[in-house]
Amino acid sequence: MIVLGFLALVLGLMLFTFLAAGRIGIKHPPQGTFVQLQGGRIHLVDLMPTANLVNGSPRGTIVLLHGASGNQADVMLPLGPPLAAAGFRVIAPDRPGHGWSDRFNAPDQASPAKQAKIVRAALEKIGVKQAIIVGHSLAGAMASNFAIDHKDFTQGLALISAVTHPWPGGIAAYYHLASTPYLGWFFTHTITLPIGLMTMPSAIKAVFAPQIPPADFIEATGVKMVLRPDEFRANAQDVEALYDFVVVQSKRMHEITAPTGLIAGDKDSVVFTTIHSVNTEREVKGATLKILPEMGHSPHHSATAEVVDMILGVAQRAGL
Repeated sequence: MIVLGFLALVLGLMLFTFLAAGRIGIKHPPQGTFVQLQGGRIHLVDLMPTANLVNGSPRGTIVLLHGASGNQADVMLPLGPPLAAAGFRVIAPDRPGHGWSDRFNAPDQASPAKQAKIVRAALEKIGVKQAIIVGHSLAGAMASNFAIDHKDFTQGLALISAVTHPWPGGIAAYYHLASTPYLGWFFTHTITLPIGLMTMPSAIKAVFAPQIPPADFIEATGVKMVLRPDEFRANAQDVEALYDFVVVQSKRMHEITAPTGLIAGDKDSVVFTTIHSVNTEREVKGATLKILPEMGHSPHHSATAEVVDMILGVAQRAGL
C-alpha cells in the first residue's frame, strides 16, 4: 500500500506538472518572432524606434539580455519603450532554453560564450551587424563575453547588477539537483512546479528587496514559464555552469575595449556589487560605475530612469 501510494503521488505530481506547464505556456504565448538557426530557433522581441530618428533611421541597436529565472520580458518591458523613444532599435532575445527559445543541443549549451555565439547568429540573420550589449545579472557574463570575444560586433557594454567574477558561497542545492542527468528529470517533472508556484511571490520579493516588486510583475513578465520542466532544467544548468565560467573569463576582463557602463545597488543580496561591479570597473579601462543607494537586484524595474541614462551614456560614448 505504501508503494502504491507513493506511485499514485508521483503520477499525480507528474500529471499536475504536465497540465500546469501547458496552461502557463498558453497564458504567456510568444510575443515576438522566431529566427531559425542550425539546431533550433531563437525567439526575440524587436522594437523599432518611436522617436528621435537620425535621417529616418535608428540611432543604433541595443540588445537586452535577461538573467536567470526569466525571459526577454524582464528587461524589455521596463527598458524597451524608453530606449526606443530615444531613437534606438531595441531587441530582447530569450536566451537559449528560456522563454520560447530552443535550448540547442550542444555539450556546452549552458556556457555564456556558447549562448553569445547563438544569439549573435540570430541577430546577424535579421540584419544586425553591431549593437550595444546590455546584460542583467547572470547575463552580465554573457554580455561581457560579447565584449571580449565579439569585439567587432559590440559597440558598447552596459551591465546591470551583473555577474562577472567568482563569488563565495556557491549556489542553491536545488540547482545541482535539477542539473543531474536522471534525478534532475524526475525532480523537474514532479515537484519543482508546484513548489515553485507556492514560493514564487516570496522569492521575487527577496530579489527586489528592499524595493517592492511591481504589482503585476509575475503576470506581466511571464516569469512562471521558468517553472516548466525543460526550462527549469536549462536554468539550473546555466546557474551551475556560471561559476567555473567566470573563474576563467574574469581574468580576461581587461581585454574589454568597448565603452562600458555599470549600474548596481548597494543592497543587492543576489549579486554582490563589491565583488562584481566594483572589480569590473577597476579592470576595464574607462568603465564607469554608478552604485544606487538602498537598491536591490532589479534597478531596471525600480530605478528605470537611472538605468536608461547609463545605457544611453554608453551609446553616446560609442558615437551613437
